[in-house]
Amino acid sequence: MNIIDASLRDTKTKGEIKSLRSVDKVPAILYGGKEENQKISISKKILKSLLESENFLSNIVKLKLNGKEQQVIPREVVYDTISDEPIHLDFMRVMAGTKIILEIPVKFINNDKSPGLKRGGVLNIVRRKVELKCPTNNIPSELVIDLEGMDIGVSFKISSVKLPDNVMPTITDRDFVIATLAAPTIIKEPEKPAETAEGEEGAEVTTEGAEGEAKTTEAGEKKAEGDKKADGDKKAEGDKKAEGDKKPEGGKKPEKK
Repeated sequence: MNIIDASLRDTKTKGEIKSLRSVDKVPAILYGGKEENQKISISKKILKSLLESENFLSNIVKLKLNGKEQQVIPREVVYDTISDEPIHLDFMRVMAGTKIILEIPVKFINNDKSPGLKRGGVLNIVRRKVELKCPTNNIPSELVIDLEGMDIGVSFKISSVKLPDNVMPTITDRDFVIATLAAPTIIKEPEKPAETAEGEEGAEVTTEGAEGEAKTTEAGEKKAEGDKKADGDKKAEGDKKAEGDKKPEGGKKPEKK
């Protein structure tokens, strides 16, 4: 169990709180039980190291204040919106014989022993934390789900998780799902090499055919023009000959009287 050293503070204004933070102290409130709320401060460095633990907000810690240790549980951490540094913290005193509601993290083990994952299955995690109602003397640090022997199509529900005595989920009207082991989704790429090549050759053949047709048409047009010209020449010659065959009437000699 972690031990946190704390000091009482007598800050009343925003300026005093700002000065406290400038020396790497984080203001906090200690509440709960029959005692009055107390304003305290703790080391920012120690708090940041504890926050790296995923289950910090669900574990009981010992708070050492004025030489006296007491069990508390962290309830809420406030972060600066710009720097994302912790700027305030709440601690609740843990009283014997009471129950509290906490979010407990879920841990999956033996991933390498799951036939479903080995065959390419995907573990879809629906809930990374589960809200539980726990007695203060029996708070689980995590919920463990064993994947050994699990194949594709399996669903992990809250009923399949072994909970400590007197610990129960806050959702009681259904057997909710925590995770599923689903089949992989495969996207098949379109085939293109051989078919594309044949299509290109076919396109070339079509082009050649079109060019052949164009050449044939052009030759036909030239032939038609030649025939038309020949017909015109023949007609002109025929007309000329016909005119030559005719003798002008004025060419006759006048009769003598």
